[in-house]
Amino acid sequence: MSDPFIDASGNKPKARLSLLQAAWVIARRDFLAILFSKSFFFFLLGPLFPLVVGLLAGGIGSTIRDSAGAPQVAVVMAPGDAAAMMEGYDALKRQMGPDRLPDFVVRPDLMASQSDTIALLESSEGNLAAVISGSPQAPVLTATPERLQRYRGTVALVASIASGKGPADFPPVSLQAAAGSGANQQDAQRATAIAGQTVLFLLIMLLAGMVLSNLVEEKGNKIIEILAAAIPLDALFLGKLFAMLGVSLVGVAVWVAVGAPIVYFAGAAIPDLPQPGVGWPAFILLGVAYFGMGYLLLGSLFLAIGSLATTVREVQTLSMPVTMAQVLLFFFANYALAEQGTMVEWIAIAFPLSSPFAMLAQAATQEGYWLHALALAWQAMWVLIAVRLGSGLFRRRVMQSGPAVKEKGGKGMLALLAAPFRNGSRAGG
Repeated sequence: MSDPFIDASGNKPKARLSLLQAAWVIARRDFLAILFSKSFFFFLLGPLFPLVVGLLAGGIGSTIRDSAGAPQVAVVMAPGDAAAMMEGYDALKRQMGPDRLPDFVVRPDLMASQSDTIALLESSEGNLAAVISGSPQAPVLTATPERLQRYRGTVALVASIASGKGPADFPPVSLQAAAGSGANQQDAQRATAIAGQTVLFLLIMLLAGMVLSNLVEEKGNKIIEILAAAIPLDALFLGKLFAMLGVSLVGVAVWVAVGAPIVYFAGAAIPDLPQPGVGWPAFILLGVAYFGMGYLLLGSLFLAIGSLATTVREVQTLSMPVTMAQVLLFFFANYALAEQGTMVEWIAIAFPLSSPFAMLAQAATQEGYWLHALALAWQAMWVLIAVRLGSGLFRRRVMQSGPAVKEKGGKGMLALLAAPFRNGSRAGG
């Protein structure tokens, strides 16, 4: 009895490639084809154009950073003196308006440490900008040098009202300079977060569009249908996504290699970004990871859009809503930076398309790594979901050739699947 699995030449055909093997074949093919093409050189010139967009986004982020929270001045005095200072502050605020004064807050929890207010201010977290100790008759202001001059007059006015002397007789204000404060550190880390979000957004938006042009080109010359007939569609989508991610990382590496000497020779002309919460090595690694997740999420959406389009014009029309939504999500993540610890921030972290931007801001402003591990796992799950949905949409929209089969008891894809069984039963009868 002949073996039905042996072909005419006497050899058994090779088994079909697995999902990962097929994805690797597609990824290697697309990666090499794009990397050694002429268009890749012009693609490397792309960052010159969105550079202006990055500067504008940085200006908007600076506005958001400034409005993220008013600096606080802690009143660290005996309960009676602290109450008198707050009464004087409220009276002055009614006369001058709340927008012209810093926020005075009573901090009885800091009373035990008031013996060394300089160390207290430098080690404090949050938005603490200055500390007022002593008494209303002889207040002591501790702050950074620039804030000493800014707050000195306000403290003198509040102390004069609190001590009952009136504005004509200001008590002397002793000044103590501190090297830094919690407010300075928070503002500096916000600057790092905004810069990281802006760079991440520009890279993702610039590079994710490559998957669209590649897919539409292969649909036009029918290569995509040949590939889809030979390997699983999930593998085809995964291979294209990771090929484009690899090309994007090569482009980023080239841009860093070109920009590093410019930054080095510019020296002091480029302002130093402050230390992020997780440190620079971990921040850079997390930035690469969140770029990969954000790219794969947006790229999978673009692949799904590409399965619906047959021309470049249709691609532009269908991708416009996704592009605009991504811009809005970027600014939403910027806004969540000003609302840290609230429900707004957690929504930005949970929503897949804004999660990479929100979590990169977390890396810049907060310590710890466990939340990043959970966020990366959450984003990876949504990448798999988007790939499966996109490949299913592609299968329904592209791979059906000819009119749908309509029979009693089923139609469309169900009828196509059931037709061989019905035909076989008829032949047997």
